[in-house]
This record gives sequence, structure tokens and C-alpha cells, in this order.
Amino acid sequence: MKADYHMGGISPKLSAGLYLVATPIGTASDITLRALDILQNADVLAAEDTRQARKLMDIHGVALNGRPLLPYHDHNGAAMRPKLVKAVREGKVVAYVSDAGTPLIADPGYQLAAGMIEEGLPITAAPGASAVLTALSLAGLPTDRFLFAGFAPVKKVARKAFFAEFTAVPATLVFYEAPRRLADSLKTMGEVFGDRPAAMCRELTKKFEEVRRGSLMELAAYYAEVPAPKGEAVVVVGAPLKLAATPEAIDAALIEALKHSRVKDAAAEVAAAFDLPRKPLYQRALELGRV
Repeated sequence: MKADYHMGGISPKLSAGLYLVATPIGTASDITLRALDILQNADVLAAEDTRQARKLMDIHGVALNGRPLLPYHDHNGAAMRPKLVKAVREGKVVAYVSDAGTPLIADPGYQLAAGMIEEGLPITAAPGASAVLTALSLAGLPTDRFLFAGFAPVKKVARKAFFAEFTAVPATLVFYEAPRRLADSLKTMGEVFGDRPAAMCRELTKKFEEVRRGSLMELAAYYAEVPAPKGEAVVVVGAPLKLAATPEAIDAALIEALKHSRVKDAAAEVAAAFDLPRKPLYQRALELGRV
């Protein structure tokens, strides 16, 4: 096993390594002094979108001064990684930025970081803006425990199965969604999760920031009636509701869960919802499945 590295405070003389630099998700001033320091002094710059990176650097007066600004994204990652690994191995400072927010969060930078770690090369992060954390701050839902699940699949059947994986998770859920699929995704979430409290957050930190709170079905109905909003959405969904554990309610929940889940998964989902042991619910689910 190769050793991990720890990198200390940042100064104009940076240590060689990969620096994962968080950038604003909207308002350009939401960038840290440390991030600007790294962008100013890195030997090599890599970006998911070089145009966005160049625009941000121009806003903050960070000149390239002949340094390479290389594209790194899903389509060229396999070809570009060896070049960036080689640069770090040669003692250079490589800074990577995604389109917006914190690198590696639903971002192609994951494999770049993993490649550096595999080679035993140092990496560090300059933290900053994050759409996930910003949405959690604004949603008005519990944040002591949450799960970020990224983007749901595009096709309806796959999307429903994807959401079903998280029905029993006892935590607030966070999803990314494209605006044109927002209404359909909210409707599917309501069908799978039940009518839980939720919030839709978009254009975060920008001029037309919108946070709309309500139940999943209320949000689904609203966005089905209005034009698809602009800007990537972050949907925050409350944890499973604790229900009264009457036999009738348990059977109804099991029957509903069996529509989209296997017996084992349906029992786990209902056990979490009612805070009950899983084994007797599994047996009951088997009985209901034979009816």
C-alpha cells in the first residue's frame, strides 16, 4: 500500500501535488483567498471547462502567464490523466477545477484524484462552495444526517428503481436534476418515497436564486404546470416519516413497497418507516406476496 501524504499551509511557494480547488457555484466572489493563491501559483491548470476557468481567472485578475490550461473531463480523462500524473511526479503543482463548486462531487475529477493516490503522489483540497451543502442549508430539513445520491437515470423505469434504493435510508436525501426532467422526477419521488417534505433549490447564490419548499407531490404538481426552470436543480427530500404501526398500516405499506421492490427490500423499507424489526415484516411480506 502506498503512503498517503499530508500537505500543510499554502504559501506562494507551493509543494508539488494535485490541488483540488473549489470554485463558485454562482456568485463569482464566493471563492477563497487560498483558491486564488493556488490558481495564481500553480504550474499546470486543469479544468472541466477551460472557458469557465479562464473567465473566473479573468474576473479575479489571475493571469495565465504562459502556463498550460488543460481540459479534463469525462471524454478525455483517460488520455489526460497520465500527463497530469507525470507533471506531479516531476515536481510540479497541478490545480484542478470543475465547472462550478467542489471537485469530485458528481464530477470527473474523481478518477484523477484516484490516479494520483494510486501512484503515491500528494493531493490536497482547497474547500469552498458546494451546491449540495448550500441546498441543505436552505432547505429547512434536518442536516444531522444526509445522503447525496447525485443524478438519477434519464429513463423512467431506471429512475424509479434508482429512487427505490434509498427509500429506507434514515436520512435527508439530496439529488441533482436537470430542469427539463424536474417535474417528472419529483412525481416519481413522490410515488416511491411517499409525500415527504422536500425542497427544490436552483440558481443557488445567483440573482434569480429560487428555493421552493413543500411536499413532494405539491412540488411535482407545481413544476408540472409551469415552464421548465432554468439552471440545474438540487432536490432535498426529508427522511422517512415514522408512522403509526397498526397492522392495517403495515400491510398497506408492504403491499405498496412490493410493487417496486423485492420482498427483502420491501421489508427493510417498511421496517425503517415504522421503526420495527425486519424479520417479522419479511415473513408478512412473503405472505402478502402469495395472496
